[in-house]
Amino acid sequence: MQTERRSILKKLFTPAAGVTGLGLSSSEAKALEAVPEKEAGNVVNHQDIPLFSGHTKFNNLVFIAGKGAHFEGDITAPAKHVLDEVEKELIGAGSSMQKVLKVSVLLHDLNDYKAMNEAYKGRFGDKPPVRTTVAVYGGVPGNSLVEIDCIAYI
Repeated sequence: MQTERRSILKKLFTPAAGVTGLGLSSSEAKALEAVPEKEAGNVVNHQDIPLFSGHTKFNNLVFIAGKGAHFEGDITAPAKHVLDEVEKELIGAGSSMQKVLKVSVLLHDLNDYKAMNEAYKGRFGDKPPVRTTVAVYGGVPGNSLVEIDCIAYI
């Protein structure tokens, strides 16, 4: 209780201290100025120049880049493969399928929607994320039947 009261008082009087010229210690000033940095993982380069990251973390959020399946077959095998790849990337970033908040699904053909749902259901636990599913005009890059990206917390 006393620590909480001190924290509240510090928040109230810190701005006043700056206006009146009362200084903070250098470590306190640095803590107030600290800005979180993004962290990139699994960076993909093109001609030795960074092109995109497999995931990016900022504060307690992780953004997973779109994963596709570049092989032939009906939508079931590619959808399962893509979900497995998303899960690997989440784990590598310190998160999990159960911590996903938002998913975007890009389909080559909207007729694959029902079969994709069969591969998708249950993969995110009892509290599934919100999801947007669209069929992409002109197809998914790399001739993939499906591409999935997501946002999760750590």
